[in-house]
Amino acid sequence: MGQPTNLYFTLLFLPLSLCWGQSSHPSCDRCDLRLSCNCSYGGFTRVPTVTDRALTLDLSFNNITVVNVDDLRGHMQLRALSLHGNRLAVIHPSALDSLWSLEELDLSDNQLTAVNHKWFSKLGALQELNLLNNPYRCLGSSPVFQRLVRLRRLGFGGPALEEVKRRDLSGVTQLEELTVHANNLMRYESGALADVWPLGRVTLSLHGPFLTNVALASALLDDVSYPETPIVLENLLLIANQSVQPFRATSRRRVRHITFRNLSMSDEAVVDFLVVMDGVPLTFLSVDGVILTGSGRWEKASWSDHKSIDEFFVRNVVALNVFSFVSFLQLQFLLHYPRKVSVINSQVFVMPCATSKLLVNLQYLDLSDNLLTDMTLVETLCDGNSTLKDLRVLNISGNALKSLSTVSWLVVKLSKLTHLDISRNAYSSMPQGCSWPSTLRYLNISRAKLTTITPSLPATLEVLDLSNNDLKGFMLALPALRELHLSGNKFLRLPPGWLFPSLQTLTIQSNTLNMFGRSDLQSYRRLQSLQVGQNKFVCSCDFVAFFQSSIKGGGDVHLTDGEESYVCDSPLYRQGEPVGRVSLSIVECHRVLFVSVSCGVALFVLILVCVLLWRLHAFWYLKMMWAWLKAKHSSRRRRRHRDRAESEALLSFDAFVSYSERDASWVENFLVPELEEPRS
Repeated sequence: MGQPTNLYFTLLFLPLSLCWGQSSHPSCDRCDLRLSCNCSYGGFTRVPTVTDRALTLDLSFNNITVVNVDDLRGHMQLRALSLHGNRLAVIHPSALDSLWSLEELDLSDNQLTAVNHKWFSKLGALQELNLLNNPYRCLGSSPVFQRLVRLRRLGFGGPALEEVKRRDLSGVTQLEELTVHANNLMRYESGALADVWPLGRVTLSLHGPFLTNVALASALLDDVSYPETPIVLENLLLIANQSVQPFRATSRRRVRHITFRNLSMSDEAVVDFLVVMDGVPLTFLSVDGVILTGSGRWEKASWSDHKSIDEFFVRNVVALNVFSFVSFLQLQFLLHYPRKVSVINSQVFVMPCATSKLLVNLQYLDLSDNLLTDMTLVETLCDGNSTLKDLRVLNISGNALKSLSTVSWLVVKLSKLTHLDISRNAYSSMPQGCSWPSTLRYLNISRAKLTTITPSLPATLEVLDLSNNDLKGFMLALPALRELHLSGNKFLRLPPGWLFPSLQTLTIQSNTLNMFGRSDLQSYRRLQSLQVGQNKFVCSCDFVAFFQSSIKGGGDVHLTDGEESYVCDSPLYRQGEPVGRVSLSIVECHRVLFVSVSCGVALFVLILVCVLLWRLHAFWYLKMMWAWLKAKHSSRRRRRHRDRAESEALLSFDAFVSYSERDASWVENFLVPELEEPRS
């Protein structure tokens, strides 16, 4: 008895163990038609199972702590893998061996305390690797990137990184982008990054070395500084002459592009930086996120030479002593030369006309996301007297402007102006007439509050953006227009194409369109690119047939916003279904024809049945059955009558007489009475 019992428990345990194994290894079915699987924010604690045909797999922002040897086995076609933002602490040395086709790998923001070179030994196709913000102190004893011969974008380091050795980047010969977070770096072997050439964009976070170890910061900057390599420096605190000394390395190497992010700077540091960069052919200087602790007294560096400056880009500026900040009139030695100036989101409410006059070479001006009003814009543009005579691009979006007519007369004398961006302002109406520069080709008035279009728009426009307004119609002819953007309005149908004979691109997403057809598009003679998705489409037979044959099936007009943007809103049973995959039956599409044919067929069948019944004497049999039932009912009625009258009981017979229709008269007049006559 023992053996059968053991066998029974074995068979019982086997399916239980299989179920347990399946439930302990989760699955993710969030893959689209392009085989891109987005499993982020899924709460996974292990690598989930996805299709082996997946090309990209996003596992970011989960709670994965370990990658086992079998978790990614079989994904030979995978191109991109992201494990960003997990709690990953352990990766099996062979866990990534099967990812032969992997080109992008993101392991940033995890808990990896060491980097194992075996992880990447089989990843010969890898082009992008992100190891940022993990708690490792160094890159390991063996060269980590030795086998990554195609690596082009690399990021490493974090708050725990203390040492970078010369052999750490052995095998890396050229990079398009290098990012190093080394705010707490203590040891750096000179030349560790010097062998990487050519070197594209370099981003360095060196808060600690700039404050406490100037020699280390100088050595690192010297290794990555080349004339054509843009340098991005993050998280710096420049407060005195000593903290600026590492820039002597960039000065010697004639660096032309420098960007600061998250910077705090004193007046003394600004002056010292300008002095250090004296005579350097610096063409681009960007500051994104800066706190100015001084009062703007930088005239001590006025003797320095910065004639090569071509572009200033400044964003998110905070001046701690804003009320004591001096005028920029003393910065003539800097403002005379740049052709492009951007001051974005810096609480600028006015740029004095005197300052505007210093920008004699200015061709591009961006004052977006500030506090300009109609009144202060008049001062900035010097009452429209063509001070900025070479200006070609003007961006004043995201301010507090209310009058389109004011803007038009301020820019009408800018004889070279081609691009004007006045979006995200508070325009509630459009005047009936405005004067614009004859050179204006691009106009952006999106995200305003416009409800109607008037003839005030210039006829010279080639690109017009009116998206995210409250427009319901567009009846203005613009013969030169090539691009028209009308998304986010309230259009019920496409605007007439004959108004825009040169139009090539039309964007009209997120409106109130129900459908569009072949006749709508035929009026656009040169239309090539169309975006009409994210509308509430009525999936009628005509629209679905047109969409699937003329648009989806290929034609002169291409849907550049993707087929998945076109979804049925009605009828209700089709709601949420992509238009391109709708299959309508003949009953839905040809209801009148279907009913007519059905009724005709039913009538024909009925006539055919009647003829068949007549030929088979079916009607005669029916009449016979009716006569029999009537006779039987009459006999029962007479019997009940005799019972109530208590008369003498008579013999009662039930008889069924079958006869031909030719004998009906004789049967009814003679035979039946004789049979029913009582006999004594």
